Amino acid sequence: MGNEAIALGAIEAGVQVATGYPGTPSTEALETVIRYADRYGIYIEWSSNEKVALETAVGAAYSGAKAFVTMKQVGLNVASDPLMSLSYIGVKGALVLLVADDPGPHSSQTEQDTRVFGHFANIPVLDPATPLEAYELTKLAFELSHEFEIPVILRTTTRVSHSCGDVEVAVAEPEPVEAVGEGFVKDRRWTIFPRLTAERHPWLESVQAQLSERFSGLPFNTVSGSGRIGILASGVSALYVKEAVETVSDFEELFTLFRIGTVYPFPEKAVLSSLRGIDRLIVAEELDPYLEEQVLQLIGKAHLPVEVYGKKNGFFPVSGEYNVDLVIDSINSALAAFGESLRLSHASPAVSMEKLPPLPIRAPTLCAGCMHRTVFYAFKQAAKQFKKEAQTDTIFSGDIGCYTLGNAYPLNMVDTCLCMGAGVSIAGGLFRTNPKAKHVAFIGDSTFFHSGIPALVNVVYNGADITLAVLDNRTTAMTGHQPHPGIGLTALGSASKAIEIADVVRSCGVEFVRTVNTLEADSLGSCVKTAKEAMNFKGPSVIVFKGRCAGITKSDRYYRIKSDDCTGCGFCIKELGCPAISLDSDKPVINDSCIGCGLCAQICPSEAICIGGGKL
Repeated sequence: MGNEAIALGAIEAGVQVATGYPGTPSTEALETVIRYADRYGIYIEWSSNEKVALETAVGAAYSGAKAFVTMKQVGLNVASDPLMSLSYIGVKGALVLLVADDPGPHSSQTEQDTRVFGHFANIPVLDPATPLEAYELTKLAFELSHEFEIPVILRTTTRVSHSCGDVEVAVAEPEPVEAVGEGFVKDRRWTIFPRLTAERHPWLESVQAQLSERFSGLPFNTVSGSGRIGILASGVSALYVKEAVETVSDFEELFTLFRIGTVYPFPEKAVLSSLRGIDRLIVAEELDPYLEEQVLQLIGKAHLPVEVYGKKNGFFPVSGEYNVDLVIDSINSALAAFGESLRLSHASPAVSMEKLPPLPIRAPTLCAGCMHRTVFYAFKQAAKQFKKEAQTDTIFSGDIGCYTLGNAYPLNMVDTCLCMGAGVSIAGGLFRTNPKAKHVAFIGDSTFFHSGIPALVNVVYNGADITLAVLDNRTTAMTGHQPHPGIGLTALGSASKAIEIADVVRSCGVEFVRTVNTLEADSLGSCVKTAKEAMNFKGPSVIVFKGRCAGITKSDRYYRIKSDDCTGCGFCIKELGCPAISLDSDKPVINDSCIGCGLCAQICPSEAICIGGGKL
């Protein structure tokens, strides 16, 4: 797997400290390093957020250690504050950031392009296309970081991180690391002030020029073919291009393919050399027109008679994930535009698509037995009672995590969702502009530690009348069940101090703090009662709902529907949307995915749902 290859590359490079915050599609990289931690003496942590992860790694790198940080592209936003300053200061050992972009997006709230961020921050960016290239470029990233004393970004995308390929590991059993770095040496360089920034900026710019020169001679920037039509690509898009043009038997006589693995600083000399003899250039790249803009500047600076066909003139989509068929169509549109009769052909599928059944529509939903469903339903009932008594509506602010799915029918319990930790702050802002409404924010336990605490402090400090529901299912569920500060386990599985969320909330100055156990058989009633009390409280109120993640904790209980007592009203289906309940003819049935939360039994108007029987 691409992420595993990156981890093995970091281990071979001699990584000593590795930190990160889980986020698809980056998570498996640090999880792989964790598997080898004892063998190679590597310190590893899942940090409370990406900013903290980077700053922890920075401290290690200041001491001469080789440090590795992992995150997804939206996590880079969180880490951007220290990273922008770090590019001026630099590092002593080595510091490599794996940032996994998510074109599509498959599991993200943005499609941002980290290549552009590297350009903005003056930080080198390497862009692998395969697991093998990811392995090699990871090692190169550590070498460059150490040599030039600057952080380096290894940028991947979902298809590179999650694709699989053969990787021959050069050093199967490297020597265990005896010491982490050489120790911190005091130097004014490590304390950033405006004067120091002014002094270091020329150095930073000179490093970009040196790296551009170095990159032009590296084997990760390759040229194939000798045709007059050039195609420029990087990352996995380069593989799509290669597969697309190989449908033409003599493609090397018609096309010149230039593939860039070191995207920033732009390897100008190598690209300029490849442009000689080309009159038309097609640029294929996912997300932003980064390569296109760089090559347009280069063509203008060198006064080359080359026409460019890419995103800016409409030949390639400006967003979304690419594939071979899309690249073929886009190249064909460019060929047609400049009068070429040749057209690339689509590969014939082994099985006719007409014979295949359509894929089932699988809308994302909360797992069967998820505690979040109980909490959402409780607040839905409390909000109805609150509206009846106070004659006002409730606005529900959500957050990033499994509980974002509370926006789906039939719960419809998430009115806003922006980024991690923002639900609390947004509720505070909505209160200022909608003072007559009641405002409820939802946040997960891992997200609370990630970025919810500063938002809660702000709400208390400024006296916003909101209710915060902390959904504590004892894990970082959305990204694969990593630990967090509230669990009492570290990334390496050792015991640590478990930080109690309710205690943190009280220390922030919240006067109304309650804890509700959602595992109790009749938990819905207590959830509704406590939710209503919190909503009636004037000022910030917080409820910590404790439960379990249905994905990792199973129950022996199993519910069934007594057919003789069931009236077929469908209330359980229409109210909850639980995937364990479905219709069989005219009556609902509970399938084998039930884990025994009992919420359906608590709302059934006919009391037709009960514990009984074994799994089917």
